[in-house]
Amino acid sequence: MIPLFKVFMSPRVPKQVEEVLMSGYIGQGEVVEQFEKYLKEWFNNDFVLTLNSATSAEHLALHMLKNPDENMIGHHGVVFTEHGWPGVEEDDEVLATPLTCTATNWPIISNNMKIKWVDIDPSNLNMDLDDLARKITRKTKIIMFVHWGGYPLDLDKLKSIQDHAERLYGFRPAVIEDCAHSLGAEYKGRKIGNHGNICSFSLQAIKHINSIDGGILVLPHKKLYDRGKLLRWYGIDRDTNKKDFRCETNVPEIGFKFHMNDVNATVGRENFNHINDILESHRDNANYYNNELKDVEGITLLENKPDRKGSYWIYSMLVERRDDFMDLMKECDIMVSQVHERNDIHSCVKKYRTILPNTDKVVSKLICIPNGWWIHKEEREYIVESIKKGW
Repeated sequence: MIPLFKVFMSPRVPKQVEEVLMSGYIGQGEVVEQFEKYLKEWFNNDFVLTLNSATSAEHLALHMLKNPDENMIGHHGVVFTEHGWPGVEEDDEVLATPLTCTATNWPIISNNMKIKWVDIDPSNLNMDLDDLARKITRKTKIIMFVHWGGYPLDLDKLKSIQDHAERLYGFRPAVIEDCAHSLGAEYKGRKIGNHGNICSFSLQAIKHINSIDGGILVLPHKKLYDRGKLLRWYGIDRDTNKKDFRCETNVPEIGFKFHMNDVNATVGRENFNHINDILESHRDNANYYNNELKDVEGITLLENKPDRKGSYWIYSMLVERRDDFMDLMKECDIMVSQVHERNDIHSCVKKYRTILPNTDKVVSKLICIPNGWWIHKEEREYIVESIKKGW
């Protein structure tokens, strides 16, 4: 069976992990600091935090937006404006996409916030920005979306929607980009994570790069970064707030146990040495599929605009008679999947259900085929040949 996913592990990991395990220190220490320094250089951004998962990163981001501190009020920037950030009150809403991993949306519920579902764009499976614009109200405090498959959402159009909301309501909705699929993706020449929003990235086992499990939170300015750095580890200042090496002098704000440890950081740092080759493999396979499958009857390929550079964590397309297609792939020993179920159908969020015509139309056709670094020319040629037989 040609796998849809495969865990990447650098051959240097076992030796490096052994050194950390036997060093006598395996918590958050120097290795985490070194990994964060590397990530700051890689993103070309000083406001990068590591965490124990992308879910923790999103939970922390939502928590900070829900409960703004005095330093955040009046910050003039992309997230917080000269009018101040009002925080999130009981009846306020987070506008969110239903087509993603539940890890995107469950932190919204965990922070006692309300979801309002936004439909998806059938051309790329990202959030439908026209539907977003229609659904924004004074109660819209946060917009949260995923770059599906690693294909960037139109961030300029999103910004214009925020601008319009600010003119109407006196503040601009904050934006959290779920970048779990999109490590290394680019929008108009800049890496995703550098467009002024809060961004979370996943280092979970089957992503482009893994740290066994882990996450990255990229923040838009220093005040939010400094606060997040404290809150990821109980609210304790690990650098200066010490009576002695174990006891803190004061904790001004309660935090969480969301930090990364040195073992995970070691795995992540070693695997990151291969990021360019991994991204190149994913993109090369995707380009091959784009060329070979564009005229195949029964297949609709997704948007691929020149101002964006996808990371192609998964290669998604729409197929007619999907069950028959999946049966064919199984016969050919090719693993395929929809990958993520739409979140809005689950009973735990049934009170937020609404009509989403594009999602209804697209989800029954959505399929992902093997595309990762482990797919070489022979495998991808076999996959294309198998598809072209028809189903």
